[in-house]
Amino acid sequence: MSTIVAISTAPAIGGIGIVRMSGEKSFEVLNKIFRAKKPQRIEEIEGYQIKYGKILEPETNNIIDEVLVSYFKSPKSYTAENMCEINSHGNMTVLRKILQLCIENGAVLAEPGEFTKRAFLNGRIDLTQAEATIDIINAQSIREAQESANQLQGFLSKKINYIKNKVINIMVDIEANIDYPEYDLEEVSYKKSIENLEDIENDLFKLSKTFENGKVLKEGIKLAIIGSPNAGKSSLLNKILREDRAIVTDIAGTTRDTIEEKVIFDGIPFKIVDTAGIRNTDNKIEQIGIEKSKKAANECDILIAVFDNSKDLQQDDFEILKLVKTKKSIIILNKIDLKESNLENNSEVINCNKKIIKMSLKEDDGIDKLFKELINMININEVSMDNELIITNIRHQELINKSIESTKMAINDLKSSMPIDIVSINIKQILENLGEITGDNVSEDIIKSIFSKFCLGK
Repeated sequence: MSTIVAISTAPAIGGIGIVRMSGEKSFEVLNKIFRAKKPQRIEEIEGYQIKYGKILEPETNNIIDEVLVSYFKSPKSYTAENMCEINSHGNMTVLRKILQLCIENGAVLAEPGEFTKRAFLNGRIDLTQAEATIDIINAQSIREAQESANQLQGFLSKKINYIKNKVINIMVDIEANIDYPEYDLEEVSYKKSIENLEDIENDLFKLSKTFENGKVLKEGIKLAIIGSPNAGKSSLLNKILREDRAIVTDIAGTTRDTIEEKVIFDGIPFKIVDTAGIRNTDNKIEQIGIEKSKKAANECDILIAVFDNSKDLQQDDFEILKLVKTKKSIIILNKIDLKESNLENNSEVINCNKKIIKMSLKEDDGIDKLFKELINMININEVSMDNELIITNIRHQELINKSIESTKMAINDLKSSMPIDIVSINIKQILENLGEITGDNVSEDIIKSIFSKFCLGK
């Protein structure tokens, strides 16, 4: 394979920048542009060693930068090939010049994710670990990063391989029946295989169920704040964000469009949408905002409905309560610092059967209760990072579910006394699906799709 090179650090000014190179000729290219303060032949340099020196233009000997170069010798490197990383000052002009010199002297520009792809193709990591790499880079919270780190360590691979070995043992028994039909082993093998397949189905089902928590960690919870004008929606958004993100006035209808922001509660990302006040109006612009509000309410994971507790319910509020009944919701009774109307005793509010929190956003009273309830609603305590494997990747989830279906079909075939060679088709499909998760058998198109999501230099 060719020797590849790319800038691995973000395109911005910083203390350091890194140009990474991998391939058989990495050290040969490096020697043309790098002058170490204490020169050594490459054979004498040990892996995992750093040398100080200068990057020079070969033709002019002009100094480009003072650098530190890290050496990694095959197979003990990220790609399992010879690798080096040039640590220069974090100036993009300098980094691009070093990159140019590497290319002019024998390297080629790496494709997105090509370093990690080579690590996979060279057998240093499997496909789940490769995908965990990009998940760490894109993690929105420390919890998501920790789970990705677990998968990078091979936790998912070990679990999948453990299940695959169980399936392989079943296949051994089945193949024995196919190859040696003169021995009457079917009755014993069928019963044993059914028990083992049911055990495998249970393992896969438990793994699949973790995706609910994994999706929370990776994608976050979409939260919509709705209410009539001046109920306190924008004030609530500002309190959650701890900044004046939305305009707050006494004029009804100030918010005309949805406002979206992200925030982390207890390690879980939330996408919060503040909406226009829902009411009957002839203003066409406000009507557009109200339609967006209803759309956000229908699409969210959790709905927060804010009501003015200093007033009786109005016709617009009854429309909002209809939305509340259909969603996982929290009812906020705001402005308890004013004269209360005791809306928590209103039959329409009670019939919603939702959690009610009384608040005074003006006096900062009740916001902590809201945070606590939000965490309780998503079962945050079930999202444990202590040695618990959590599926966060939808590709893995789909293949696990396919494996469950194949397992069920194989069990039904055995219970229906289908011929053993027919049973083996679904059992082999389980192995195919699980092998696609780890990359044991996966198409080139899937590999390209996965690594195309990576950044250059990784």
